[in-house]
Amino acid sequence: MTKIQRTLGLSLGIGTLLLASHAHAVTPVDRFQECIGTSQTTTDNAIPHNPAHATFGVQISDTEPRWDEVILDFDDDVSHEEAVAFAKSWGLDADLNSPTSDAPNIYVAKVEEGAVPFIRDCLSSNSILEGVEENIEYQTFGAPNDPLYQFQWNFKQVNAESAWKMATGKGVVVAVIDTGVAAEDDKAKNIIAAKDLADTAFVKGYDFVDKDDFAWDGHGHGTHVAGTIAQSTNNKYGVAGLAYNSKIMPLRVLNSRGFGQVADIADSIRFAADNGAKVINMSLGGPLPSLVMKASIEHAHKKGVTIIAAAGNAGKRSPSYPAAYDKVVAVAATQFDQHTTFYSQWGPYVDVAAPGGNTRIDQNKDGRPDGVMQETLKDGNTAVHDFALYMGTSMASPHVAAIAALIIEQGVTHPDKVEKILKQSADESQKKRYSNPKEFEERYGAGIVQADAAVKAAVTEQGSTRFGAGLLLALLAFAGVRRKDMLGIAPKASPLFFTGLVAASSGLFFLPLIAGDLSWTAWFSRPLAELDMMLLGVGFHQTPIFASALLPLGAAAFLNGSKTLRALSAGLAIGMAGFLLAESFILTSDVLWIPGAGMLDRVWLAANGLFAFAIGYLTLKR
Repeated sequence: MTKIQRTLGLSLGIGTLLLASHAHAVTPVDRFQECIGTSQTTTDNAIPHNPAHATFGVQISDTEPRWDEVILDFDDDVSHEEAVAFAKSWGLDADLNSPTSDAPNIYVAKVEEGAVPFIRDCLSSNSILEGVEENIEYQTFGAPNDPLYQFQWNFKQVNAESAWKMATGKGVVVAVIDTGVAAEDDKAKNIIAAKDLADTAFVKGYDFVDKDDFAWDGHGHGTHVAGTIAQSTNNKYGVAGLAYNSKIMPLRVLNSRGFGQVADIADSIRFAADNGAKVINMSLGGPLPSLVMKASIEHAHKKGVTIIAAAGNAGKRSPSYPAAYDKVVAVAATQFDQHTTFYSQWGPYVDVAAPGGNTRIDQNKDGRPDGVMQETLKDGNTAVHDFALYMGTSMASPHVAAIAALIIEQGVTHPDKVEKILKQSADESQKKRYSNPKEFEERYGAGIVQADAAVKAAVTEQGSTRFGAGLLLALLAFAGVRRKDMLGIAPKASPLFFTGLVAASSGLFFLPLIAGDLSWTAWFSRPLAELDMMLLGVGFHQTPIFASALLPLGAAAFLNGSKTLRALSAGLAIGMAGFLLAESFILTSDVLWIPGAGMLDRVWLAANGLFAFAIGYLTLKR
């Protein structure tokens, strides 16, 4: 929603926190520069963006750019008084790193940024010291190297790190219908692109307020929302985005005061659906419905677009539109303790909940309000950006839009199936707080969305169903060919038959759960029918060319002449039959170029599935 609350800028907030925890003086570099004279330092500063200093995948970052820390490892026989006196003689305000550092004599001192290489060259030859090095920072495996990610409690609430091992939203276009996005600076004076969106992929958008193709942000709301979805991640700067490899389509429908008209919003929904968006996020709304907007939503849904919208910030039981429309996933807001927030609207229209933040409290005790942090305009100034803490169902909605992108990356593109997975995988642990289940459902919908569980469900449910269908059809085919001994043909047919069966029906669908989201895993974890998506992108998923009996027909034409390869041909045909017939029931994706997203798709898939089974059966019979 357009109602938001900002907090103090990051520079003030982080500076206050760090100054409170580091009382020691910062030693200047001058004396150590004089010590080595005109010589070059033998090493570089360890923290600046130097990939050579990453050890075994552990990221090195600098969350405090105003000073560094040097570690002085004194000889074990040196007393505390000697160590402190030695450090003081060089102007270093050193102290034990912790009580447990007394035995190994590990001391730490704050020094000017970049001073450590000079100190190391100056002091490391001194016999009183066993080592001098920079007190660099490591991060846990799985966490991005964005230094402010540590303050994104909201991503931990939805289990983002576990999800990132399997999916990052690669190639999925998410339309942000909002105040615009500060991602371009070549069309207007004093409009500066947000630095933490520099590595984010964008597709062409539109400004429905000013009626041109430059969807600039004069408010800050849309930039913040876009950041939650796809902030540049692992760039050693700022914060992270939840589906950071997705693509943002900026659509400006709200002016610099945060207001917009229904006609523009309705137009933007159609624009998004007609120009390749697979997800639409609308962190906006009002109390009254609109037939024009509803018609646009129906249009987008028929084109296979998943639509997410904020539930509203009025703090009462009442609907907000577009969230309350059918075919829109309405998102309520939670705070750090997983309770829904004081401002989040509720009612039977709420589908799920996600972190929206509450800047009135600090439940996680990190010294700052519990808002959602992303980079955006500072006080609406298009030339100045900051990392700001916002709260609202506006902030909750893009979490769900991002998770929808993670699901779609797995090949589940039908909006009804995406919504089903979002709901089935949601955390409903807060239900125990309510004596009446209906009250929980009106507050949370199905529960708090979980990114990792959603991706796992998208991977395993469709994969296991397709493989099971292929295996069942294989057994039926064996039974038909060898009625007296249905398994008699199996030793001759395998392993080529089962290689073809797995490749065509499901692929090694479980591979991303084991190996993670690596470039090579997608090629082995997807069935052959999804080659279109692999080759051309998610926008070309489920074309009639691949989702048909054409592939097994071609395989039969080229392979059936060889007795050795005939088993592979049969496996491909039976596997494709399993894929197509399973899809005709579960319908995870719309079949492109076939009108609608329902019965005609099912007829096409079922008919081609039966044809593919016939090809496989006749091939086996030979």
